Amino acid sequence: MRVGWQRVVAVGVCGGVLACGGLTQSALAGQEPPTISQAYANPRPGEAIGIDLLNYERKPGVHLVAESPVFAAPVRMDRAGDTGGEGVKAPIPESAKPGSYPLVVKAGGKVVARDTINVKPPKRPSIAVDGVGAGRPGTKVNLFFDDLFPGETGTSFTARSTAFGAPVRLAHDKESWNNTRTFNAFGVPLRHALRDGSYPVWVTGVGGVRKAETRLEVRSARPGDDDYLGKARGPAFFGQQGYVFSARLRGFTVAAGRTVYVRWQDAYPDPGEEQLTATSPAFRSPAKLASDVVKGHEGEDPLFWGPARIKPDLAPGVYPVTVVSHRGRVTKTSYLTVTQVPARGDGEDGPPTVVWLGAGLGAVAVGAAAAVLLVRRRGRTSLS
Repeated sequence: MRVGWQRVVAVGVCGGVLACGGLTQSALAGQEPPTISQAYANPRPGEAIGIDLLNYERKPGVHLVAESPVFAAPVRMDRAGDTGGEGVKAPIPESAKPGSYPLVVKAGGKVVARDTINVKPPKRPSIAVDGVGAGRPGTKVNLFFDDLFPGETGTSFTARSTAFGAPVRLAHDKESWNNTRTFNAFGVPLRHALRDGSYPVWVTGVGGVRKAETRLEVRSARPGDDDYLGKARGPAFFGQQGYVFSARLRGFTVAAGRTVYVRWQDAYPDPGEEQLTATSPAFRSPAKLASDVVKGHEGEDPLFWGPARIKPDLAPGVYPVTVVSHRGRVTKTSYLTVTQVPARGDGEDGPPTVVWLGAGLGAVAVGAAAAVLLVRRRGRTSLS
């Protein structure tokens, strides 16, 4: 919704108008005439534009002023720190009529550049829905409500839809530079069990008065879509918490009564699948596999993992472990070997190797210190 002023003037700047070409304004002043650049051009009544003067070297003590019949008053352009890099803000009154208005910039009362401001007609309040992956059940969307219209004064708005789990309060976007009447909400979840179809989204003000409406198209993943079956790998097993990347799909052995960790990985998890379940006749109860957001973003596909306790009186053998995902569209099974004797590498046989290594090094250090101390004592005894 908001475009930085730097982007607006980037073409002119990097084309050699300003410093990108290594030239200064003073060097260019005699080569090209001063020009006016506008940010948020073609405004509606009530919006603001940004004005900047290019190719002009202002002399000390000379004031720059922008004037136009559409402005309520002339706009000073030499005020330091006016708008934080967006250009000098020039508000367009809500009473402005649509049309083209001349714009001039004066230096010391003399016109140095000319341009035109094109004011668009007012637009009724509107609601827009946007978001990465929007339209899938369980995904999150962003809501943008534009209430800039002559006569609108409310500040409390709520967005509603049967696609949402609950009404959504819209917050006033106080950082919006050119439009003071924008309201939004981010990360609004769609219900997981939505059927494919078109869902109305509407905004109400105080008293439930409907202000604006749009429609949201929702469609579940279908065969051929990347996220229909994802790219699931697992279930895989590892023996110690924190060793998730050492998980193995085959050949993992664990003793009855011990704990095994189950890992699942998927490039395209189904929207809303923040927890999966691994089942096995070897487990005391189904294992809950929670999404690991941090590890899932270390150059790896999203991860799910969690602990499972092996039954203590389980007979030795090979047992299936199954995970179902993508709302039942994907089922994968791996096999776990269970023994009565603690298996080598079992997660509860002792501390991780790093801990044992640290302990060993510590013991060596302590032993060495003791030896040095003993030698010193013997030396003192012989001297005495």
